[in-house]
Amino acid sequence: MLYREAGQFKTSYATDGQIFPIRQDRIGIAILLLIAFVLIPQFATPYLLSAILVPFLIFSLAALGQNILTGYAGQVSLGSAAFMAVGAFSAYNFVLRVPGMPILVAFILGGVCAAAVGIVFGLPSLRVRGFYLSASTLATQFFVVWALTKIRWFTNYSSSGVITAQQINLLGYHFDTPELKYLLVLGVVSVLALAAKNMVRSNIGRCWMAIRDMDVAAEVIGIRQLHTKLLAFAVSSFFCGVAGALYAYAYLGTVEPEAYSLDLSFRILFMVMIGGLGSILGSFLGAGFIVLLPIVLNYLAHMLRISTAVASNVELMVFGAMIIFFLIVEPLGLARLWQIAKEKLRLWPFPH
Repeated sequence: MLYREAGQFKTSYATDGQIFPIRQDRIGIAILLLIAFVLIPQFATPYLLSAILVPFLIFSLAALGQNILTGYAGQVSLGSAAFMAVGAFSAYNFVLRVPGMPILVAFILGGVCAAAVGIVFGLPSLRVRGFYLSASTLATQFFVVWALTKIRWFTNYSSSGVITAQQINLLGYHFDTPELKYLLVLGVVSVLALAAKNMVRSNIGRCWMAIRDMDVAAEVIGIRQLHTKLLAFAVSSFFCGVAGALYAYAYLGTVEPEAYSLDLSFRILFMVMIGGLGSILGSFLGAGFIVLLPIVLNYLAHMLRISTAVASNVELMVFGAMIIFFLIVEPLGLARLWQIAKEKLRLWPFPH
């Protein structure tokens, strides 16, 4: 078989600690990135880019932030959409009120503002956990949406509360076509996904996983709980904040509080649960599943001549059924199924 690591020897610590230690994985990732950056913008339709690939990448980034907090650090959160809203409105106000503000810097500062809010609302994590922590982060969702709706300065005193996002200008180019918006989002998501992969493999990631597995034992061996948990909230909120800014500028084209509702928080949590907790790949698999499922169901409903109302209810039922299925059959989600398939390929044709 092609997927076999026989004959690949590691002669240094650097090669032993590679992100992708098997040569076939490195080749596969290189081919995937080549297709994503070169071929897809050339041959994909505007509908595929704008309606499927761009939201898939944005939701993958948001799910990645949620996975860092919930999957790696073990802190349950229901406020991911609120952090996305903070990132979107912060980026809008930075571009609006600071002359000459580069759009990428505004996205980063939006993520920093979301990280600051995440630290504030992550303070209860030292005293409460589990269901009570999720209720605390749920308060973040309601408070942030209320503040963005009632404090008119955030919306530049707009009467409707719905603002048109500024045009994306980068290095003198106007990113006003689906191809350019897709490449911008893909570039940002690729860099942050690589940063997340390195982070969870570092000492920081090991501290997060120690807190997740047994926080009392982690504190006994010298890991500071408050510092570690707040860092997880900050990094997770930063990723969600950047995703929220991309969601407003590259997908919606508007900045509005209603776009970051509680339903979006639950969808991001479902992405992590279906894709796989504690897995970078699982964030992308879960986002792909959640983005493609409504499209597939609508297509089937159109073929079977089912009304839209029935199709929307079926979509919710399928979401619930898939969550129950993965919780019972495979709690680690789609990422674990992919890992099992790779392990069998590495040993085929011998029994496993």
